[in-house]
Amino acid sequence: MIEQLISGAREGVEERRSQLSQADLESRLSGRGEDRPFSEALVRPGLSLIAEFKRRSPSAGDISASADVADRVGAYERGGAAALSVLTDERHFGGSLDDLRAARAACGLPILRKDFIVDPYQLLEAAVNGADAVLLIVRALDDRQLREMHGQARDLDIDCLVEVHDAEELQRALDLDVEVIGINNRDLDEGTVDVSTTYELMPDVPAGKTVVAESGISSRAQLEELERVGVDAVLIGSALMVSGDAETKTRELTGSDEGTREHHLP
Repeated sequence: MIEQLISGAREGVEERRSQLSQADLESRLSGRGEDRPFSEALVRPGLSLIAEFKRRSPSAGDISASADVADRVGAYERGGAAALSVLTDERHFGGSLDDLRAARAACGLPILRKDFIVDPYQLLEAAVNGADAVLLIVRALDDRQLREMHGQARDLDIDCLVEVHDAEELQRALDLDVEVIGINNRDLDEGTVDVSTTYELMPDVPAGKTVVAESGISSRAQLEELERVGVDAVLIGSALMVSGDAETKTRELTGSDEGTREHHLP
């Protein structure tokens, strides 16, 4: 499955590059908005929630195809989310850069562009369209690509969530000395989800790294257990997108009381 996703991402890049050159993208960098530090939002007291907006996925099919970006991310913000994740992959997740821009305009939270980043062009797209961070999937990049993408993102003042699934991938991320490590409980080859992946890899993560648990998380009890073993943040999408009341579900997950904003950036 991962090879199909990567191939689709490369084809999408070439289509967009044919419509807007890299030089034109670079010329738009000066119009970027205010800085919203993504990494800082994940290390506040308590477990931080990265609330995700996605319309569908290869494993689940349509999740909430007609969801309104502004309404949903506004609910996440009111519910106490610390940051947002916005899927921009169109072919497999129904996302777009339009969704990224709409999320940026609708709330004040830092935003992760979640996509299969395989080309530096996508880093420029992220910067120009309102992302504060990008997802770099270790399984999708060789060591040279990972190092170059990570360095270029930093040059653009974009944070990186570097995603791993097993011990070998974790070591590759640590060799690069990345700051924020995402442990994906989903096997991108098989599509299966096992939350124990996070618990198995946590002992190998050095102190001082920020750890984000991803996939298969839907309850407050899971968040409390993940916090107990040292996880700093969780990324949750499907459980929020299928909820009939996204704000209430977000409050349930964050433990936020009505009217509090303890997880928000000042």
